[in-house]
Amino acid sequence: MLFLILGKGKTGSLVAKVARERGHGVRALDIAENEHASALTAPSLAGIDAVIDFTAPEAAIENMRAVLALGGRIVVGTTGWYGHLDEMRALAIRRHGALLYATNFSVGVQKLFRLTGELAHLDGYRFSITETHHTSKLDAPSGTALTLQAIIHSAQPGIDVPIASHRVGDAKGEHVVTATSDHDVLELRHDASSRRGFALGAVRAAEWIAGKSGAWELSEVFADL
Repeated sequence: MLFLILGKGKTGSLVAKVARERGHGVRALDIAENEHASALTAPSLAGIDAVIDFTAPEAAIENMRAVLALGGRIVVGTTGWYGHLDEMRALAIRRHGALLYATNFSVGVQKLFRLTGELAHLDGYRFSITETHHTSKLDAPSGTALTLQAIIHSAQPGIDVPIASHRVGDAKGEHVVTATSDHDVLELRHDASSRRGFALGAVRAAEWIAGKSGAWELSEVFADL
């Protein structure tokens, strides 16, 4: 397969490396080379099986519009753009393109989401979330932390679930869900030791989306990757 990687930062560069290791062809553009999605044209996307976006929120919105309007397929690992989610899903369906997005492509974090869903049904507990990322991460709280919060709210609507965000050095990503009662404390923790898990998940998602049309959040199709 041939993938186009948008973003040459730490995660985007690793996505390109993992894709090559899995036998795929790779092209890559950084934000300056694709300002306002100007490089995403019908000729440039010809032969591309999937686009993988690890850029920034505003750039990701422009990239999705361009790719989906041409009926292309895009995997989005960028977060902070979900206010436009309905628009992007509708565009993918209307133009017979494909959109696969997630706040976190790590296998371990997908399991954390499921375990948090179980923990959230406990009565008599107060919930909180702590997340720590590198100092160049633009959005806070992280998309993963917001997903964890939404999972808890789906089980117990209206309860307060505070999120504490920290930006430290080159931290790869840490998320902790804490449930506290008057008698004990339960904690779920995912601490990424490298970005490779995120990169591998994104490449597997691109492999899956090739040749498909529609719009999905990763948890909907994770078992099929």
